[in-house]
Amino acid sequence: MQDFVNTLNGFIWSPWLIYLCLGAGVFFSVLTRFVQVRHFREMWRLLLSGKSSEKGISSFQALAVSLSGRVGTGNIAGVAAAIGFGGPGAVFWMWVVAFFGAATAYIESTNAQIYKEEEDGIYRGGPAYYIEKAMGQKWYAWIFAIATIIACGLLLPTVQSNSIGNAVEMAFGAGVIIDTALGPISSAKIYTAVGIVLLLGFIIFGGVKRIANFTQVVVPFMALAYIIIAFAMIALNIDRLPGIFMMIITDAFSPMAGVGAAIGWGVKRGVYSNEAGQGTGPHAAAAAEVAHPAQQGLVQAFSVYIDTLFVCSATAFMILITQSYNVQLEGSATFIVQNVAADVAANSPAFTQIAVDSMLPGLGKPFIALALFFFAFTTILAYYFIAENNVSYIKRTLKIPALTFLLKVMIMGATFYGTVKAADIAWGLGDVGVGMMAWLNIIGIIIIFFMAKPAIKALKDYERQQKEGVETYTFDPEKLGIKNADLWKNKS
Repeated sequence: MQDFVNTLNGFIWSPWLIYLCLGAGVFFSVLTRFVQVRHFREMWRLLLSGKSSEKGISSFQALAVSLSGRVGTGNIAGVAAAIGFGGPGAVFWMWVVAFFGAATAYIESTNAQIYKEEEDGIYRGGPAYYIEKAMGQKWYAWIFAIATIIACGLLLPTVQSNSIGNAVEMAFGAGVIIDTALGPISSAKIYTAVGIVLLLGFIIFGGVKRIANFTQVVVPFMALAYIIIAFAMIALNIDRLPGIFMMIITDAFSPMAGVGAAIGWGVKRGVYSNEAGQGTGPHAAAAAEVAHPAQQGLVQAFSVYIDTLFVCSATAFMILITQSYNVQLEGSATFIVQNVAADVAANSPAFTQIAVDSMLPGLGKPFIALALFFFAFTTILAYYFIAENNVSYIKRTLKIPALTFLLKVMIMGATFYGTVKAADIAWGLGDVGVGMMAWLNIIGIIIIFFMAKPAIKALKDYERQQKEGVETYTFDPEKLGIKNADLWKNKS
């Protein structure tokens, strides 16, 4: 199974996908005249000013839901893996992906707002919706919807829950080893799996509003606590910071693990972490109640910064400042750098736990386990939200009410399985899911740009209204030559 997953990943994560992710980010940055820089101040204003409605959640809630998808295992275990296999220079390429990816996030999220629909009294949307309406290709939308249900409902939850299980086991011990049909499993992982699944079931059976209400409280609090710990560790080692920063920059261009490894792992883990272009963020963006589609596009672009430039950087600096990492040639037992024990897995939260524990003895392992629980658990909630949107899209054609219930059972089963199984296969399955969605979505938004340019038209319209100093923003898709945006057409 592991060999099959590795082979599949070799096809999906070929250099072409890396070029596509970076190329799309540069392309949309230039076309929007670097919207991620020009409208940084506006992003802050919008983040704090939005309100929810009976049909939609607020901009901040939508940001929290999308951040719960972005801020997860990738920020702790993913950064460790990027360093462990790509060297410190991989961190630089994660920054590059985040900077350019913010423009991609603006495009895909604005598209989602433009082409959203109202279903069962709430807003729904995402790539499947805008692919059908803007491209006019329902078959392609169906492929994306099915791929996303498989990725977010089955593959990606295993990565998040696996890291929770590993972190709990490392922090509190394995307990008793129990023989099961899935092989020998520690009692710590079984108890953790049962607890996660019960809590997950309680929230996802409560609907979208309960997910939004939970994430808007938990995500900001946990991210802030995590960043404060990181800043404390950096402050205690401030004399090393310039040297670490220079090591990241120099290793990015003359990498110890090879150019392909540094760029490949930086881009792969960057896309996995911030999800720009992957097609997950647009689902939360579509659910928001805003006066103009460009507003939520700007808010979602800002979420990429929070994820990678803040949280991922915090992890990277903690690991590198304390030298709590190894650099290993992928697929080989050869270590280029070895600072910790050889049996410490890079595809796990271990590097980060060791780093925090080295500066704050006794706190590191339980704190990272707690942080991972909240980050990873809220990410699983976001995955359910995304998968449910695509099930809803399919149910418009296949009138099968039980599909949503089956999705809930599937994601709970995948979460349990991921918690108790080995890390390598979980990460491999997760990479397959991310890669499938990224290929389909990025190609889709590029084709949509050349066909209709909806997100660019929306941005120009928003900037025009900004210059005019309007008090209430409006959006008329027909006036801008945007077709099939029925909900906004009826509003206007």
